[in-house]
Order: sequence, then C-alpha cells, then structure tokens
Amino acid sequence: MTTTPLRKDAARNWERIVATARDLVDQGTALQLNDVARRAGLGVATVYRHFATPEALLETVAAPRLEALAAHGEQALADTDPWRALEGFLSHIVEAQVTDAALPPVAAATTNTLPRTTELKKSLASAGTTLLERARDARVVRCDLAATDLVPLMCGIAHAVTVHGGTPTGRIDTAHRYLATLLEGMRQPNT
Repeated sequence: MTTTPLRKDAARNWERIVATARDLVDQGTALQLNDVARRAGLGVATVYRHFATPEALLETVAAPRLEALAAHGEQALADTDPWRALEGFLSHIVEAQVTDAALPPVAAATTNTLPRTTELKKSLASAGTTLLERARDARVVRCDLAATDLVPLMCGIAHAVTVHGGTPTGRIDTAHRYLATLLEGMRQPNT
C-alpha cells in the first residue's frame, strides 16, 4: 500500500505530535488528544487529522519498538539452537516491555487500531510460535506450554517489574531475573 507523502508542515506537525505523545507516555500520563494538542502547541483539529483516537497515537508511539522486536524475531528464527533462540527472543521482548512504556498496553490490547500494529503483532506472535515449536520439538521446553501462553507470561513479567522493579537499571535486572526464573520453569525436565 502506498501513501501520499505529507507536506513538510504536516510532516513537522506529525513528528511534533508523536514526540509529545512519547514524552507523555514516558511520564506515565494517559494520552488524551486535546492534551497532546495543547502541549505540542497545535490545534486540536490538527492532532485529530493525524490521529483519530488516542489508541492510534499510542500504537504509533510503540511502532518503532515493535518493528525492532519483529526484526529481532526474524534474527532469532535464523538461530539454529532452539533454546538460545527462544531465550534471546523472550529476553528482548521482556526488556522492551520494561523500558518502553508504550509497549505493554499495545501488546496487551486484544484489538488494534492501526493495520501496521496488527501486522507487527502477528509477526511477533508467529516468530514466538515457531521458536516455541522448535524448542518443543527439540525437547528443551515443556510439551504443555502453548504459544498463546507467551504473551500473557511476558506481560505478567512486565507488570511485576513495573510494580516491584525500582530504578530503570533495577527494572531491567529484575526483568531478566524474573525471565530466568520463568525460563527455568519452561525447561523440559532432564535437559
């Protein structure tokens, strides 16, 4: 699908809106389009022309991280060691969730506003499913672990870290510790 490029002033406004939204999300402030317009120094109609809903704006803010994760998923699929590939993929996922405040609500949402978000989430789910199946086939993870378990487990770790993680550095360390515990529980006995 091709889109018409934005005029320079419209592109600047789009970038200003997204940067303002990114700042608000990083501060833990819920996105409200009128508030974004005020903080960005733009008219409300300008913001609504670019983003019909706060969810569309939040998904746009999360898109670069989702794209990076999808790229990492592709790299993980190329790894011939099933355990290392799955572990590395999940490590990137959980670290992204605890360092990017836009990611957890977008990852946990059952519906998406933007087609690109749907596409990226499908890519991540597909990579996770394939990596889990390969690990299961190699008998390095429990056979009762389903691909549909991965998103709730990663979201659970992210939530626990948000509640108990402390400083930004501490959050990453805590996330890796929680993930290591989860991974140990996922391992097939006697591997």
